[in-house]
Amino acid sequence: MDELFVQSEISSRIYTLRGEPVMLDRDLAELYDVETKRLNEQVKRNIERFPDDFMFQLKENEKNDLVAKCDRLTKPLWTKSP
Repeated sequence: MDELFVQSEISSRIYTLRGEPVMLDRDLAELYDVETKRLNEQVKRNIERFPDDFMFQLKENEKNDLVAKCDRLTKPLWTKSP
């Protein structure tokens, strides 16, 4: 795979939230070719390997703002599980 394509693909998945560059868990999971659920499980099981600010939960207004700014994100992504 072309290195420029890979860099472009990763760069297009980095957003700025709370003044910090971030990636969504689903994008990281896709890049690593694993399910989002499995990625989150492994992070939680190995949390001591990550810095304290490695992850955070989006607030509802942050989700809405991100969806509004990004065509590839849609509201159904943010529905709560039963």
